[in-house]
Amino acid sequence: MLKKTIFFTLILAIFFNFFAFAQSNIKVKVEMVNVLCVAMNRNGKYITNLKKDDFEIYENGVKQKIERFSSRTDLPLLIALLIDTSASVVDKLKFEKDAAVDFFNSVLSPKDLALVAAFDSSVTLIQDFTNDVNEIKEQLKLLKAGGGTALFDAIYLICQEKMRWSSQDKRKIIVIISDGDDTVSSTTYEDALKAAQESGVVIYAISTNRAGYFGHAGKKEGDTILKDFAKETGGKLFTPSLLSDLYKSFEEINKELRNQYSISYIPTNKKHDGTFRKITIKVKKRGIKLRYRKGYYAPKE
Repeated sequence: MLKKTIFFTLILAIFFNFFAFAQSNIKVKVEMVNVLCVAMNRNGKYITNLKKDDFEIYENGVKQKIERFSSRTDLPLLIALLIDTSASVVDKLKFEKDAAVDFFNSVLSPKDLALVAAFDSSVTLIQDFTNDVNEIKEQLKLLKAGGGTALFDAIYLICQEKMRWSSQDKRKIIVIISDGDDTVSSTTYEDALKAAQESGVVIYAISTNRAGYFGHAGKKEGDTILKDFAKETGGKLFTPSLLSDLYKSFEEINKELRNQYSISYIPTNKKHDGTFRKITIKVKKRGIKLRYRKGYYAPKE
């Protein structure tokens, strides 16, 4: 009888110890939504002294609790530079390469990663993620111009293959140099935008459409497309009129990356229905304009 009691006691002890161990190692998946936000006054100057209590964030009109807030820009950067190498840029490609190298020299730190992709009639990954600017520089030297413009394909593929599955603890940035006039993509604008929104990237676009840039004016429709990509993801369109202004556009992107607020919340809507959720951020102080991504796609079962 004593042996049986000891046996059952041991079995119960093992069971409860195993249960306690399992409980301590269960990880609850928290689907945090992170939104990068830029605040500016009426004169276009960055506002950098706002606090958590100054902001309110809404999802589909429902107020959400801000779980994390930071005005520091110490989150690692994940940057994808997409360069249009179609025939229209053949005379100006060197300037684009040099400006890109200067940009990476000024913005990349050891904790950041960047890739470079070129697109003309197809999309080519020139340099995969690295924080070595010399590697990027060497690969940029190999770029040559020619062919059509597969802008939508480039955004879609880079978001799906490189940005979507990356850590949510990084600021995901896409920088596009293009005239925005897609001519050969099999991907639609809508699908490319959806891929960007699902990946949580912010798109900055540098247009090559101004008259002084190539000696002739580009199509206004291209700028509209680039502006829409930037607006919907919380980024910005730059329209340099001279080649020298290309460097200034990169400098402005670099400056903006250092003046972002990071706002995170856990959605009250727990449904995994794959629907688009509209994000609205409000600030309690007057005279401040906010720029942020307009929404995201919920996970789908």
